Amino acid sequence: MMLRGKIMNQQVGQPNYWSVVSSTGLKLFLFIICSLSAMAQSGYAQKNGNDSSFKSDVIGIKETMLNPTYWEQKISAGTREILTPEQISLQNQQLLTTDKNMQQVLSYPAILSADRIRRQITSISKIPTSRRYSEHGVLLTDKDYHRYIESLNLDALQKDQKIRFGLVVRRADMRTFPTEDKVFKTTKSINLDRFQETALFPTQAVAILHESKDRKWFFAVSYNYSAWVKKDAIAIGKRQQILNYKQNRDFLVITGDKVFTSYNPYNKNISQLQLEMGTKVPLVPANEVPKSIGGQNTYTSYVISLPTRNEKGELKLAKALIPRKADVHQGYLPFTEQNLLSQSFKFLGERYGWGHSFNARDCTGFVGEVYKSFGILMPRNTGQQAKSKLGKNIHFTKAATRKEKLQALSSLEVGDLIYIPGHVMMVIGYDAGKPYIIHDVSGLSYFNKQGKYYQSVLNGVSVTPFLPLQLSKEKTYLDRVNTIKKIK
Repeated sequence: MMLRGKIMNQQVGQPNYWSVVSSTGLKLFLFIICSLSAMAQSGYAQKNGNDSSFKSDVIGIKETMLNPTYWEQKISAGTREILTPEQISLQNQQLLTTDKNMQQVLSYPAILSADRIRRQITSISKIPTSRRYSEHGVLLTDKDYHRYIESLNLDALQKDQKIRFGLVVRRADMRTFPTEDKVFKTTKSINLDRFQETALFPTQAVAILHESKDRKWFFAVSYNYSAWVKKDAIAIGKRQQILNYKQNRDFLVITGDKVFTSYNPYNKNISQLQLEMGTKVPLVPANEVPKSIGGQNTYTSYVISLPTRNEKGELKLAKALIPRKADVHQGYLPFTEQNLLSQSFKFLGERYGWGHSFNARDCTGFVGEVYKSFGILMPRNTGQQAKSKLGKNIHFTKAATRKEKLQALSSLEVGDLIYIPGHVMMVIGYDAGKPYIIHDVSGLSYFNKQGKYYQSVLNGVSVTPFLPLQLSKEKTYLDRVNTIKKIK
């Protein structure tokens, strides 16, 4: 139809390529184009008429369930605001002041004792109690662990150590020890690097407690985790300078899974910088916006302020561009069920990354980033999240029955979180009366229609039914549920 419209609208006297094409040839050409267009619009290349390219070994899943619209149609008040920005801010403040796993980084003391810093470091940098193997399959020995302990540089701690502050300039791993060595529980899998704790994202503030022996790593404290991070990922600044940056009231929030700054051939530090969902970046005031940045006119972009490092590792703010087409929002997203579905499905299919490895995230990272789109902060790990007082919580003892848990599961709403030891899942709705979830998950196990125990792999953000999932032949996910959390 579009091609035909162009032909009909062509002005008399213009050169017309189509005038030299035979009527039969034109009809055939249009038939082919329309057929290809129909295939493209359907989302799949068709085979033998009715075949689809969709295939799944996940129980209880139809292709339509992999679209948020399927679940949005099931909610009656999807655009109703669950919490206001003011309520979210108050909730965050309560969590930061009452939860031992959360830190008000920029309120850290200027001086800390060596004993306190040593305790904080050794609570993370611990020798494992079970066997570990290098990425080459070599068993780690006492000699290896002695080297890792030496790298902590604990003997260099001052009696009264001065605390520094900084902003993260690029996505960076937080590690158990100040090393890039990958360490695994077995020689058969390289998915779970046990020295990988989590990751920091650009614009995050950190308190810097100590430096490694090789002077290449900082032991840093973020709002919800502490571990070792590469020095070149942190720009050192004055506390007040960083406070001013973080408290800017005119800001963008990254609402896509990943958004990149515009290419800048003159400043590689701000060129194609990856920004993660939930990241908050200050907007440059209109009266400070230049006509161009990096040789590109600024009017089709958002002009943001990003932290960079100078030659001395000190903080220097730089103006950068994010295209206006990018998946961003001025201020935090309204906290609604519809937005919860939309945000969570933006990660669908992303590979599972233990501790934010593989340039991805794990189950708690996934949930945390989705909720950060609304300005909601959470502890880092599953146990910490489950035990936190954030939201309205239903806790189950080991004596809780399946009936009690099923009753609680019958009244779940979009965005509610289900916790089992080591894993968290987000509810997206019900289908045929059964709860469905989206979660960042490694394995898949269930009993099939023939009653046989089936095991497979997911290793990504996945939509699944909840009730059929098994942890083993003997234990279901339901059996191990310890907490249901409603953030309301």
